[in-house]
Amino acid sequence: MLPSSLALIDDDRPYSSALSLHLSQQGVTVTLFDDSADLLACGDPYAFDFYVTDLMLPSVDGIDLIKVLRRRTTAGVLVVSGRLAADTFKQSVKAGADMYLAKPVQFEQIEVAIEAVQRRVGTLDPQQNTWRLDRRVGQLIAPDGALVHLSERDQKLIDCFIAAQGEVVTREALIQCLGNASDSEDSGGLNGTIFRLRRRIERATPAAVPLVAKSGVGYLFRAPIKVI
Repeated sequence: MLPSSLALIDDDRPYSSALSLHLSQQGVTVTLFDDSADLLACGDPYAFDFYVTDLMLPSVDGIDLIKVLRRRTTAGVLVVSGRLAADTFKQSVKAGADMYLAKPVQFEQIEVAIEAVQRRVGTLDPQQNTWRLDRRVGQLIAPDGALVHLSERDQKLIDCFIAAQGEVVTREALIQCLGNASDSEDSGGLNGTIFRLRRRIERATPAAVPLVAKSGVGYLFRAPIKVI
């Protein structure tokens, strides 16, 4: 069980190119990033099914990168790094990595590790990832029980995502849902509403924020939502 798409973040281009070729031969679509900032600046950095990352990276350090990814996605994260500090394994796992391998390591071992993590991610109980909407009090309840207080505009957005049943909702549909004639860049526009909702979720729970952008299309709420 290997993921369909994978982001490989490592500034050692000969190594990453060779690993990419190996994984591609197993049917995985691999996108290479030499710099963590390149990943975060790409069209949709949180859309990959899996992430393999080094820790010693230009721009955003690998540990911080994992923390950012974990706020936006539940996809598998494997660290493959030559960092030798005594607490490297602990830091990686606490940041949100699923597994850590120390370089040098054979490509076949990396492939097996990816399969093991992907098997766990692919068999998670959907009920454990379900968010709940309590319209009576205007709250979104995270899987861990954390309460996210919603504004009227937030509730309109959530209702759009519920109606979409896990599909991407276009920007135009969301703008219409909010009652905006156009998506202005001020605080009342779609961008501002999405930003504030994400921030409320991030402040309420350490769980990954399931609200993600689909570049050039719209937004997706990746987790199921149950109305109570």
